[in-house]
Formats: sequence, structure tokens, C-alpha cells
Amino acid sequence: MPLAHRYALYLAPTGPWRELGSRWLGRCADTGLALPLLPGQLDTPPAWTQAPRHYGLHATLKAPFRLRTGATPQAVDAAARELARSNQAFDVALECETLRGFLAWCIAEDDAQGQAHIQALANAAVQQLDDLRAPPTPEETARRQPQWLSPEQQAMLARWGYPYAFDTYTFHITLTGKLSGDALEQAQRRVAAFADPLLGQRMAVPGVSVYVQPAPGADFVAARHYHFDGAHTDAIGADYLQGPAAP
Repeated sequence: MPLAHRYALYLAPTGPWRELGSRWLGRCADTGLALPLLPGQLDTPPAWTQAPRHYGLHATLKAPFRLRTGATPQAVDAAARELARSNQAFDVALECETLRGFLAWCIAEDDAQGQAHIQALANAAVQQLDDLRAPPTPEETARRQPQWLSPEQQAMLARWGYPYAFDTYTFHITLTGKLSGDALEQAQRRVAAFADPLLGQRMAVPGVSVYVQPAPGADFVAARHYHFDGAHTDAIGADYLQGPAAP
């Protein structure tokens, strides 16, 4: 069975957030196929969404990692199943924010309960899958530009291979790459045009998902969605998990 270059544990958006967000990026993470752009988006510069399109619409729980020596895709599958079994479905309120120079849907400021659920889920994901992670190479660490990180973020990078975990974690569904000035303002208006009608709808969180990067430089695709009720749904990357883990 194939081995993916990298694995990640993500939260896959649901409902209209998934549909519209995927079309904004122009790619479906479940199929890997291109999607028709939203009305009024045809002249949106592709560079605005190039970075998030590469990763697929998602929110990071456990950042992409290579498997350490001796770890298997089946162990990733088992860890994701166990994490899902230990949680229950909830929902969150979202709003569009500027985060580190890019646009993202984040937890609404007044949704303390949703924030608490997400934080606990992300904390558990970081810890419970970490035994499967290979240490980052010097090149991978350098790409994180540690010289620009805070001391707390540098400590997270050193310990967990990712600068944004636990106290430095912010839930976000990335919608653009880094933008500034007029480009950022234009992107905000275009996101608002399709997303503002959703702001009164809470997004359901029924489970967690494993995404894979099949080969270096390849786009990420969804492999398997693990529902909190014990069920699962496979996507195009399921072969990279080598089938279901033993019960």
C-alpha cells in the first residue's frame, strides 16, 4: 500500500461553510478536483488563494508531519479513531478575521464554549499523535522562520514541530495567502460577499479528519473523516491509511 509524504489531522469544515469555502479556493479536498468559482470571483487573482488551495479547506489540529521510523499509516488511522471516540459533536460560530497577514474564518469572539471545545480538541490532537511524528529537518524548521517567532512560539516549534499549539494556538480556516494594502481590502470584500450570509449559522463539528500529502510538493487531499459517533467516511486519499485499523 502507498505511503504518503506527510499526514495531518485537520478539522474539515461542514455544511455551507465547506461548500462555499471550497469553491472560493477552487478545489475539493475530498476528491482533489477543481471546483467552479463563485459568482463574481472570476477575476480574483489565483495567487490570493494559492497557499490555502494547496492544503485544501481545513482548520489545523495537528500540523502536517512525516512519519517517524517505525510508525505506520495504520497507527495514524488508529490514533485518529481513538481521538474521535473520546469526543462528542459540537458546533461553533465563525467570523472572518485577519490573522498573521491572511484572511481566515476564526471562532467568533463571543463563542466561549465553541472556543473551549476547539482548544481541547486541538490540545489532544497535538499530544496524542506526536509519537508518530518524525523530527523536522533543519530545512523544515527554517521554513517556519523561527527568527520571527515569539519565544513561546519558538518553544512550541522545538517541542511539537509547529509554532502554534496550546497557548499559541488559534483555530482558523485559511481563506487566503498573506496579503496587504488594497489586495487585503479587496479580498475582505469578496469573502464578505459570499460568507456574510452564513454568519448567523453555527458550523457543526461532527468529527476530525486525516489529510495526506501523497508526495513532496503535491496538494493535500482528505483521506478519512472520523465521526465522533464512531463511523467514518473515506475520501480520495484513503489508500494512504492502508485500510481501517483493527478494532
